Amino acid sequence: MTATAQAHDMVQIAAAAADSKGGEDLVALDVSGPLPLIDVFLLVTGRSERNVAAIADEIEDKLLEAGHKRLRREGRSESRWVLLDFGDLVVHVFHEEERVYYGLERLWKDCPTVPIELPARTAVED
Repeated sequence: MTATAQAHDMVQIAAAAADSKGGEDLVALDVSGPLPLIDVFLLVTGRSERNVAAIADEIEDKLLEAGHKRLRREGRSESRWVLLDFGDLVVHVFHEEERVYYGLERLWKDCPTVPIELPARTAVED
């Protein structure tokens, strides 16, 4: 089984939102084989608790604007690892230390990656 087109679209929306708030090391994994109720995990790293919260809030806002319903959110109060469940897509926004410690990439290493296309950034001149 492979991730749906809708899940791929959701990944692009979420990735662009994360990137706009300074999210780093974005990785999307197609987990539809081992997890029949979820298509894709999107993993994102933030540099601080404040950054993790901002990234998670922006992702949530952009997916809601696109008409996707959030089913669950966990970890927002601590902002060390925020989980956003949108059904087909589950977003994990980690603080750097938690990303390394939990190593979800290692746990799901057999799953194929989903390509992420980020919008081109324009240089701002002073």
